[in-house]
Amino acid sequence: FLNLLMAEPDIARVPIMIDSSRWEIIEAGLKCIQGKGVVNSISLKNGEDEFLDQARRIRRYGAAVIVMALDEKGQADSYERRVEISQRSYNLLVEKAKFPPQDIIFDPNIFPVATGMEEHRNNALDFFKATRWIRENLPGAHVSGGVSNVSFSFRGNDAVREAMHSSFLFHAIREGMDIAVPI
Repeated sequence: FLNLLMAEPDIARVPIMIDSSRWEIIEAGLKCIQGKGVVNSISLKNGEDEFLDQARRIRRYGAAVIVMALDEKGQADSYERRVEISQRSYNLLVEKAKFPPQDIIFDPNIFPVATGMEEHRNNALDFFKATRWIRENLPGAHVSGGVSNVSFSFRGNDAVREAMHSSFLFHAIREGMDIAVPI
């Protein structure tokens, strides 16, 4: 499919995002695309060695990368963990993998709000604070997130979900999020 796309000059100029949970699929996709691609995603889930190996390969292909706020201990579910994982990932990418900071896109995890569970009370605020922290402390890096996650508690109620997404986007953009994944 990517080979067919790359044969079309108008399409080949558009950045392509390679998204898979399987590294061999990501690398096969990177071999096909032209120009600047984006890999979605890598994380520290399996440790620093695998993270750095994948980052170095992505850099060789000239692609940008989305970095999930996930490490060996699990997914970042608080402001502190989002900051900790983002800082660690940034340092590894920039210092050890020699990754260009402008090609790093952090996804500090958007979680549902209004679940009724006390531990989820700060989900949106923690995302906003982490986004601001990343933009202020990790020079050149970008911030992305799956916006539809915020309204997961309201599946089936599209009017409420759309209003929540609009409000969330307003605040997230104000804090520095520059890439939103709608679904």
